Amino acid sequence: MAYITFFEKHISVDAVFQKDEMIDIIGVTKARVSFTVAWAGKNGYHHRTEMNKKIYKLGKAGHESHSAMTDYDKTEKDIIPVSGFPHYGVVKEDNLLIKGCCVGPKKRVVTLRQSLLHQTSRVALEEIKLKFIDTSSKFGHCRFQTTQEKAKFYGKLKV
Repeated sequence: MAYITFFEKHISVDAVFQKDEMIDIIGVTKARVSFTVAWAGKNGYHHRTEMNKKIYKLGKAGHESHSAMTDYDKTEKDIIPVSGFPHYGVVKEDNLLIKGCCVGPKKRVVTLRQSLLHQTSRVALEEIKLKFIDTSSKFGHCRFQTTQEKAKFYGKLKV
């Protein structure tokens, strides 16, 4: 009954999740669509649950945690890759950096929940210290971490 007060209100990510916590991700995947008669129950989307994803970093919009700086890499750079995330764009709100991939097609809603299993393994309980966050472009074979680094290498370009 305590969760009734949260209906239709903005809840920040750090109020629910913490760094080094294991979470479950629930998303939809596109199914194979048959070009014959419609089958009962075959609506084109299926739910997939990926369990035990570790949270590496919580990013809060407008704070230092929204950047990709670490204790070992002091380069001032944003968490967004040089040319944005493919088929998504620029992240302006709170975010999570998780281990591995996230299920589901682009721009589709995913559900994040705390893990249903009690975590006792060493992998689940260890504390992660990130040394480097790669922010090079995900579109091509880009090697630059910031736009300033790219502009310094290429020099003045034609307009």
